[in-house]
Amino acid sequence: MSDNSQKKVIVGMSGGVDSSVSAYLLLQQGYQVEGLFMKNWEEDDNDEYCSAAEDLADAQAVCDKLGITLHTINFAAEYWDNVFEYFLAEYKAGRTPNPDILCNKEIKFKAFLEFADEVLEADYIAMGHYTRRSFPTAEGEKPQMLRGVDNNKDQSYFLYTLSHEQIARSLFPVGELEKPEVRRIAEEQG
Repeated sequence: MSDNSQKKVIVGMSGGVDSSVSAYLLLQQGYQVEGLFMKNWEEDDNDEYCSAAEDLADAQAVCDKLGITLHTINFAAEYWDNVFEYFLAEYKAGRTPNPDILCNKEIKFKAFLEFADEVLEADYIAMGHYTRRSFPTAEGEKPQMLRGVDNNKDQSYFLYTLSHEQIARSLFPVGELEKPEVRRIAEEQG
């Protein structure tokens, strides 16, 4: 494998096990890793605020343990404009779109990627999705999404709208593992 020590990866940190283990695995692979916590909703009620605050605290605790910087960004306006309003319009028209697919396309792999690229100068972004991607070796080949190793957790379907350019800039460390292995790594690392 190539030398990753000069490659900077921004990991989408949710405070959960999958993103935490993704950051850990990338560090083990030699990447320069930083975390980015996304706020995708405004706090209109106390329950949502408490949940977001707890998630941020969990993400910060993980980043502190791993010795990496955690950045935060508010994508609530982008989420409202590009995901939620579309979802409401489609639902009103009698259709039931999947907001996760649109969130991945518009927020995690567009707004997040643009921020990581333009502001944080990242080479890659990474998420805790259970999916994999190909790494083309021949000139002209494009990266493709691949199913995650864990058939029970595979999330490749939720990423089918990503462009080749978005895929090329993305890493999915837990996609090579099954969920019990991810939990084991998290427990071992505290």
